[in-house]
Amino acid sequence: MMLGNLAYDIAHLLGGGVLLISFMLLYQRRLAAVINAFAMQGVLVALAAAWQGIAQGEPGLFLTAAIAFAAKAVAIPLALRLVLKRLDLEGSAEPALGIGATMIGGVMLVALAILVVLPATAGAHALAREDLALALSVVLLGMLMMISRRNAIAQVIGLMGVENGLLLAAIGAAGMPLVVELSTAALVLMLAVVAAVIALLMRERLQSLDTQALHRHRGEQG
Repeated sequence: MMLGNLAYDIAHLLGGGVLLISFMLLYQRRLAAVINAFAMQGVLVALAAAWQGIAQGEPGLFLTAAIAFAAKAVAIPLALRLVLKRLDLEGSAEPALGIGATMIGGVMLVALAILVVLPATAGAHALAREDLALALSVVLLGMLMMISRRNAIAQVIGLMGVENGLLLAAIGAAGMPLVVELSTAALVLMLAVVAAVIALLMRERLQSLDTQALHRHRGEQG
């Protein structure tokens, strides 16, 4: 297993890049820009998996990297662009609380992830500890995006951001079985497909992808 300074530095560079793009996803106001940022994050996740395959001497991680690149950097962004084109959407994905408040919330979640993970993994290898802190930060920022955005497409991308964080955690754990990584990815991908179908139905029946439009269809009186 190659865990020298080069392995350590590159792994953290790639993990930090994934986290940085999570903040870019929170910052973007246009759907097209959100999709482009997600594709960039998919490239970095694939590179992180490939590098961990080299650092850990695990050939199976190269398969994970190939699947991540094909799905997250190519297939899913392309499908989302086709959905935007089909629905003639070029609208805003402005957070409900505003960009400033959302970014502050993101910084607080990253601090929370560090405060939780580093003390709890004091006996683990430094690379694994910090990779886990980065991965948890990406997961929490994905959840924040799902909560703060009212646009269904942006919420789907937030869900995929959560899956990117889970994958980052899985590939950073030495000895993690490949089937666990792939099954986690398949589960979240399936949820994303369901969410995309719901978005299409919303556009068709409600003429909007703003989830606020669902409130008047909940069956509540008054």
